[in-house]
Amino acid sequence: MHNGYLRNGAVAAIAAGVVTMAAWRAPQASSYLAAATPAPTAAGAAAAPAVAGASYAPVVERVMPAVVTIRVEKRASMVPTDQQIPDDLLRRFFGEQMPQQRRGTPRGIPRGVERGLGSGVIVSQDGYILTNNHVVDGADTVKVELNDTRSFTAKVVGTDPATDLAVVKIDAKTLPTLEVGDSDAVKVGDAVLAVGNPLGVGETVTSGIISAKGRQTPDGNNGYQDFLQTDAAINHGNSGGALVNTAGQLIGINSQILSPNDGNIGLGFAIPSNMAKHVMDQLISTGTVRRAKLGITVQLITADLASSLGLPSAHGALVSGVDAGSPGDKAGLKQGDVITSYNGKAVADNNQLRNAVASTAPGTTVPLEVLRNGQKQTLKATVGELDAKRARASEPSADHEGGKYGMSVQPLTPDLADEAGVPRGTQGILVADVDPSGLAAESQLQPGDVIEKVDGRAVRTGEELKSALDRKDGKPSLLLVHRKDATIFLTLRAN
Repeated sequence: MHNGYLRNGAVAAIAAGVVTMAAWRAPQASSYLAAATPAPTAAGAAAAPAVAGASYAPVVERVMPAVVTIRVEKRASMVPTDQQIPDDLLRRFFGEQMPQQRRGTPRGIPRGVERGLGSGVIVSQDGYILTNNHVVDGADTVKVELNDTRSFTAKVVGTDPATDLAVVKIDAKTLPTLEVGDSDAVKVGDAVLAVGNPLGVGETVTSGIISAKGRQTPDGNNGYQDFLQTDAAINHGNSGGALVNTAGQLIGINSQILSPNDGNIGLGFAIPSNMAKHVMDQLISTGTVRRAKLGITVQLITADLASSLGLPSAHGALVSGVDAGSPGDKAGLKQGDVITSYNGKAVADNNQLRNAVASTAPGTTVPLEVLRNGQKQTLKATVGELDAKRARASEPSADHEGGKYGMSVQPLTPDLADEAGVPRGTQGILVADVDPSGLAAESQLQPGDVIEKVDGRAVRTGEELKSALDRKDGKPSLLLVHRKDATIFLTLRAN
């Protein structure tokens, strides 16, 4: 989306990879966020209108009491003094015979206490507060300051670095909370307010619109996460604060800003409230988050892919890979299937499928409708639980010059397979180099990709690849590509 740096106070928050269709466990019946109530109003007073004219004051009056300031403290490690040579440097010269007076002595002087600042949103009247993981990560002390000036020491209930969410708890009753909106219903162009405590100057409100929404991580990494992008100012210290609509409903938790050169260019990112519901309910009930998986990789169906696959439209989620022994494999899903329905609901694209899986608890059995070779089939899958992500291998080096498609290829040997990070038994042709201005680059081919098939036809040599690509009907060729630990479909036009 953007090639910039994401800043979230002190640390960039990156979502956990979910290319294997990982999902958040569905909330239990008693959802704290779902049970959240609006801030109390004076007896007999009618609820304020969403927006009166051009003023957001009625909304702000309802929202502000439920947004808190979070201050954290962390003991810092000791560092060498200006006049003290570090022990590891002394050992280079003295070995174990280093001066006796240095053995057992402190390495330096303490920095003291590091302090951090963030925001949070009260989500239950008995003191549960939702914030960002990076706000409280590693904190020894967490203090919560309410809008009415009261201050509490908070307990960290649970954290989830994958979504950059955390829950803390204070000992208080009858607190004001926010009504939670449906973040899936939010549209680009909707007006929003960002509420928080930037730079510790007190709670502030900025207005803007939703400028984008989606699932790909804003910094273009391999992981995926729901996000809402807004041009409402989100500054340092605003992390963990509320993103609300003009009805005063919570639709997101402010998390990151886009900062290419350590400055704020006016774009911020928020974690949607629907995702926060799933994560927070689990953190409150168990202190941790379980994630479900189908064990498949899916991708968006473009118009070219739909044409190459002979699909009636570009709707559905294309299965580009199935992990052996995974829930998807056991259900009978195969590479090239198009999932059109999940658990009785139509699937418009890969994002919608992932959202559907996100609402499913591990161990649940759901029906799937798929298109396979133009024929409809119904399968049943019992979703599993996600394990830790596997490490990714490094990119291979290029050896040859390119041709008319803007790429150079070479036969795949076992050693090259190891370098490319693909299994040794993989069959295909290795992409050694890609011309950034060529057709291959336009089709998103990358050095290190292994092209296994073209239009369903296996390729092992450069001549076989060229022959398969030089089709005469003008349609784009459909490539099955093995990239690191996943397989994907790409299309490549001859001109």
